[in-house]
Amino acid sequence: MVRYIEVKSRARTEFIDISTEVREMVRSAGIKSGVCHLFVLHTTAGITVNEGADAAVQRDISTFLAKLVPIDPYFTHREGNSDAHIKSSLVGTSLTLMVENCRLILGTWQAVYFCEFDGPRPRRVAVKIVADD
Repeated sequence: MVRYIEVKSRARTEFIDISTEVREMVRSAGIKSGVCHLFVLHTTAGITVNEGADAAVQRDISTFLAKLVPIDPYFTHREGNSDAHIKSSLVGTSLTLMVENCRLILGTWQAVYFCEFDGPRPRRVAVKIVADD
């Protein structure tokens, strides 16, 4: 069964920690061991695992991506958000995380981030939790 996490971004570029929601879905699935697949249903957003203890890391990533792929008036996509499409492709739109003992496996400082590149908007992340056989 596929479930969804609803995300509402408040800025054009924003890293939103969805770790709590993912952990709760894993817990409620009641599986002992398996995987949790996350998929962003948008072409101008992404998902990543990174530092969760210091918000400066997300700011640094956002700043670097803005320098790497700036908003460029010469992009030909008529919606004017080609930079967001490129950033989504660079970061990626899916993750697979391990589940063991009914818990999501993340490192001490790791968190799961929804990466908004064309907000603010309501967004969705599809979640599929699969038990080992």
